[in-house]
Amino acid sequence: MTSKSIEHKKIKQLLKEIPNKRARIVIEHILDNGFITTEQLEKQYGYNHPPRAARDVRESGIPLETFSVKNSEGRTIAAYRFGELNKVSIGRLQGRQTFPKKFRDTLYAQRGGKCAICGGNFEQRYLQVDHCVPYEVAGDTQGKLHSEHFMLVCGSCNRAKSWSCEHCANWQNSKSPQICLKCYWANPENYVHVALREIRRTDILWNENEVQLYERLKELALQNQFPIPEYVKKVVSKHLGEI
Repeated sequence: MTSKSIEHKKIKQLLKEIPNKRARIVIEHILDNGFITTEQLEKQYGYNHPPRAARDVRESGIPLETFSVKNSEGRTIAAYRFGELNKVSIGRLQGRQTFPKKFRDTLYAQRGGKCAICGGNFEQRYLQVDHCVPYEVAGDTQGKLHSEHFMLVCGSCNRAKSWSCEHCANWQNSKSPQICLKCYWANPENYVHVALREIRRTDILWNENEVQLYERLKELALQNQFPIPEYVKKVVSKHLGEI
């Protein structure tokens, strides 16, 4: 039996312990075909956010490598295959812990129904419970359902956080929770970096009665021939210079 066959046999045994359906589908596809592409995840399995499916596998403790291939149209896209199996994390095979409704209700009340990133007000069903320090970095050992270790984020901000974290060197290599805790995505009110880059950012959401203010801002930005973010910077710079 080859080393590859032994590795696949080991993964098949581990697969029995993984309850996450999406992770199981990705793993089974790789076992049968050697790798899976983002195009296959979208078109064959209907996953609109392929990196999330790959992340499910990683969060289940199975390491994946990302590499580049050509899609059916000749464009370069990402693909995933198994990484080093000596890095399998047996303790994560059952996946993330679930969040009881009482815990979600408590978080929602504590956070005032706001997304921790953009500050927008949302009905509870539109906010997702997320680890401040990514699960991929610290697992569930940091949380134990203590509310200070979790945040509520809207779907848009959650996707932005996922993409940024997945491309961070700390997430990919050293996995230091201490570094994460100094990041915007873990602590947007008090941070020193954004995914290890010296960046400062503000995510703003204009709600309902504030929409007219946004439309006026948009109109002025167009008149001055600036993208809205650049125009906001200029307005703030001018305002602070006059103080």
